[in-house]
Amino acid sequence: MGEAINLVENFKVEKVIFNCGKFNELEQELIKVLDKKTIPYYSCIKELNIDDNKLYFLNNKDYGNENDNSSVIYTELNNHKFLFMGDAGVEVEEDLIENYNLQNIDVLKVGHHGSKTSSSKEFINEINPNYSIISVGKNNRYGHPNDSVLQNLNDSKIYRTDQDGSIMFKIKNNKLEIETCAP
Repeated sequence: MGEAINLVENFKVEKVIFNCGKFNELEQELIKVLDKKTIPYYSCIKELNIDDNKLYFLNNKDYGNENDNSSVIYTELNNHKFLFMGDAGVEVEEDLIENYNLQNIDVLKVGHHGSKTSSSKEFINEINPNYSIISVGKNNRYGHPNDSVLQNLNDSKIYRTDQDGSIMFKIKNNKLEIETCAP
């Protein structure tokens, strides 16, 4: 969210989707820019069609804090299951387990940069990801990713942006191919 205004001012943006909950100050500033540029925006949506693909926004509850209000997005591409957790924490994970059948996820974008507030053992065991992607800065002040989270993810192949750089998944002939570009 921190660079959203910069992105909107420097790139062609057609629409913006906000998570559920009240707009914080940064979001309100972005909305001023969106209104000025007449860019439509939406909040707390349930699904989005992109060509023949559909993104499902699974977190449609206001948890009262920015991290747990993160958009949690699920999609299937060529029979491969992707789950993007944003910064959602354990309470959201519990609700996801209760409300959705999210077993055998192919690619998990790990919640909250691998913070100990996310990726509980129960959740990871339920979704059973083949690949886990942790977006995290090198030598970050928070000490992310947390060792217990890495342990919870040890049955999946873990990629980390601080070690692997950019991470790209391609689907060719119905197989996932992973490419990294060192930082």
